[in-house]
Amino acid sequence: MIGKDSLFRTGNISPELHDIAEKIFNGERITDEQGLLLFEKGSLPFLGSLANHIREKLHGDRTYFNRNLHIEPTNVCVFSCNFCSYSRLYADREQGWELSADDMLNMVKKYDGKPITEVHIVGGVHPKLNLEFFADILKRIKAHRPHLHIKGFTAVELDYMFRKAKMTNEEGLKYLQQAGLDSLPGGGAEIFHPEVREQICADKVSTEGWLKIHETAHRLGMHSNATILYGHIETYSHRIDHMSRLRQLQDETKGFNTFIPLKFRNKDNDMSNVPESSIVEDMKMYAVARIYLDNFPHLKAYWPMLGRQNAQLSLSFGVNDIDGTIDDTTKIYSMAGAEEQNPSMTTSELVTLIKQVKRKPIERDTLYNEIRDYSEIDLRDIELSPSLN
Repeated sequence: MIGKDSLFRTGNISPELHDIAEKIFNGERITDEQGLLLFEKGSLPFLGSLANHIREKLHGDRTYFNRNLHIEPTNVCVFSCNFCSYSRLYADREQGWELSADDMLNMVKKYDGKPITEVHIVGGVHPKLNLEFFADILKRIKAHRPHLHIKGFTAVELDYMFRKAKMTNEEGLKYLQQAGLDSLPGGGAEIFHPEVREQICADKVSTEGWLKIHETAHRLGMHSNATILYGHIETYSHRIDHMSRLRQLQDETKGFNTFIPLKFRNKDNDMSNVPESSIVEDMKMYAVARIYLDNFPHLKAYWPMLGRQNAQLSLSFGVNDIDGTIDDTTKIYSMAGAEEQNPSMTTSELVTLIKQVKRKPIERDTLYNEIRDYSEIDLRDIELSPSLN
């Protein structure tokens, strides 16, 4: 961990940035204005040093991953977000798909005897798939594999389900919780500021609706994640506004596990004219998020989106989690032109990825309970043992 004196000797630091660094080393919260200043004036080495200081203060060299699979029930969606390369209209029979309940259960059964701990269920908002349909899937998965953690449905999906069922957020979440839903992913947040949201995803759940669903889930004892879609038409102030709303809710509920910055990809969507952010901007986003979101315990880099090498790099910019094995079961980012077109890694590959940058690979469950420390396990043992790989 870099010391304060060493950081201040690294180059020209303005008095304003010096004050921010002092706050960080004293464990104090930075303001929105200071967060904006970090984006605008902070050099990448400076930001990385501060973010890594916080990361190592919280987690040392520990880097988390889990063994999971993704189920995407459908890419048919009633909404038309300009940034989305994944969804298709209901009338598009050639490129749209929808899985049956049996299809989804069979995907879970494919992992019988394998030590996965989580199934992640997220997809489009299909006009004919309702709350009862998804509750039935949850019940069938839990009946087949009771201890498998089900993390499912973005606030966008949930908002549509609940409105269609004429249920309140609390009624709908309780209904799904009783059926087997354990936690919520963080998708659908995009950018909260109405100035941007109106331009990129005007017809989906509002900012207030997204936050209310997550707040309600937290009050019911369910944890969730949070995301931001960055690197398109938003400004740095929009990013700070987004994180400010999350930080405020986290102060109230303490229900968020991790924050996941998601990079905008411009392939085959209505914003293909917008250039993608550079790797420098990507690392800046991670670093400022780690510095600003002082009440979020974890910061995740979604490796299928960034690519393996950039995910490794992010571990020096505040990130302490790189998601899981996934096993080629997600298309959301590959269809948008992500680095990983066939996202799948074995446990030994993930462990190697983390060890290559001198971090300790720790397998976790969805709620960050530690399952196994892989830092001292020989890779040959992992590859030979079904329980380790």
